[in-house]
Amino acid sequence: MEYITAYEAAEKWGVTPRQVQRLLAAERIPGARKQGRDYRIPADAEKPGDLRCEKHHPQDSLAAELAEIFEATALPMPRDNPDAIFGMVKEERLRLPYECELAYLRGDFELVKQIYKTRGDEAIRVRITPTAMAAAISAGDFPFFLEVENHLKSVMQKRSEDKNVIAIAELFLSSAYISAMVLDNTPDWLKTGDFTYLPNRARPYAAHMRAKYFHAVGEFESMLNVAETALAFCDFTGGIYVADIYLRVMCATACCLLGRVDEATRWLLGAMRITLPHGFITPFADCASVFGGLLEKLLEREYPAHYGAIINLWKRAGANWVFFHNFVTKNNFVFGLPLRDYEIAIRVAKGVPNKEIAEHFHMSQGRLRNKISEIYSELHVNSRKELERFLLYGKKQT
Repeated sequence: MEYITAYEAAEKWGVTPRQVQRLLAAERIPGARKQGRDYRIPADAEKPGDLRCEKHHPQDSLAAELAEIFEATALPMPRDNPDAIFGMVKEERLRLPYECELAYLRGDFELVKQIYKTRGDEAIRVRITPTAMAAAISAGDFPFFLEVENHLKSVMQKRSEDKNVIAIAELFLSSAYISAMVLDNTPDWLKTGDFTYLPNRARPYAAHMRAKYFHAVGEFESMLNVAETALAFCDFTGGIYVADIYLRVMCATACCLLGRVDEATRWLLGAMRITLPHGFITPFADCASVFGGLLEKLLEREYPAHYGAIINLWKRAGANWVFFHNFVTKNNFVFGLPLRDYEIAIRVAKGVPNKEIAEHFHMSQGRLRNKISEIYSELHVNSRKELERFLLYGKKQT
């Protein structure tokens, strides 16, 4: 039997892909079957009757609509030309998550802001929230961040009984805070990996954020296990997936922090081969300082044309993430630290041994001890425990 895709069926029947996805979810298309991550529909299947006149069903909630959007935007971007995805996605509103992700990956944070502010309905705006918040912080546009955050919180208040919507909102809200090393509001279900109330297509992103949580608390083996497991169980074949990129970077980060430089190099080069030919620089600028000199060395050797853009973006965006950490925790003293000193302070607070920190930043242990003393003096703390409370949890020693 010959089969067609949901997008081909939508074009054939003169409806939107979202409507076809809804019919598939309701099992209203005879003979349709799921193959891997996509549906296959008999080529001779008839359009279900009264498709355009269907009454509103209870399942057409925001949670159901978000699940449909996640499903409809799960197409991989073509590996040779990611922008070709816009020709593959027929419904304009469903192109917006791809537009935001591509703009963010290329460091065009202003475009992400424009898309969020001027285009899309409520469900689409919720879907692109984590990209919008990350762009706002990276650009240092904190009023925009608060606008996005407040909108998402208002969605949570209006749908406080919908566990699926709450789970999605909690995931998106925590994404910004975990990335900024502010962990107080991390939901318990994310810490334990219970993704019950998330749409299937949102779970790779949740795995990425769970790996980032383990990074933030210094559990690097758990971080690596989560990222590697997600890569093994998610089908990322057939093109470019944003979650695939960031999970690879998480593996590289964990391996680097665990002292497995060869493994970190392999993961980094794998991510670079997927991303840098298309100008996707942000995944590396987001975490450049974690790799010490490794990232710079690989860029100079393999992708010298992107070296300047990544390092410059890291310097700008990294300082803004530090400021955001201070903005949230009110640790205004930390803003006075140079970015590299802040990265050293974070590792000290997490209990990373001095020898590992010194090797990571290519300095002697004696120089590192002096640097730590300078940081203690600058922040008015006296021990690693006080530094941990101050940096990671926003609490002063009493």
